[in-house]
Amino acid sequence: MPRDTVDRLAIRALIENWALWRDARLWDRFRTVWHKDGQMWATWFQGSYEEFIRVSQEGYDRGVRIMHMLGGMSIDIKGRRAIAQTKMTISQRAEVDGVLCDVVCSGRFYDFLEKRKGRWGIVLRRLAYEKDRIDPVEPDAKLTLDKALLAQFPEGYRHLGYLQSKIGYKIKEELPGLDGPALDALYAKGEAWLKGQKL
Repeated sequence: MPRDTVDRLAIRALIENWALWRDARLWDRFRTVWHKDGQMWATWFQGSYEEFIRVSQEGYDRGVRIMHMLGGMSIDIKGRRAIAQTKMTISQRAEVDGVLCDVVCSGRFYDFLEKRKGRWGIVLRRLAYEKDRIDPVEPDAKLTLDKALLAQFPEGYRHLGYLQSKIGYKIKEELPGLDGPALDALYAKGEAWLKGQKL
């Protein structure tokens, strides 16, 4: 058995717990997957994990519903640092111009992790958004999208960005997708992290 198996199991448990505890709003437990300087970057939020907790709960209180499902995982470990990539799906339900819709977005969590005082934690979570779609919850509902607004968002999170902007979030542009310069830059950042460079 590889010597780093215990570390891999700990990282996998941490990432699985992130999804369950975040979606269940078990915030005290959710805090344990992060290091104190942990940062979260997503379409609608970029900042500290504590701020992420605050705005996530505020969103939930006003009806925002975002859920996560996880798939396969790849973990690269070098010393006390690691990069974990996890296949994931984000699903969000909200009204778009009076029509209740579901958006499903597939991609990857791209996590920068470090082992400090014997404990693995997330230092930075980034995402790569690969493809998405939007569907009315009621199959016979008529949904007409604003083509100009839709075109403002990158292909990988076009519909997710559309829905989130409609409910009041400012969406970050040029996040990594299925390919392209933003994804290449993220990979380069990951390689530098494993070599000991600062974020």
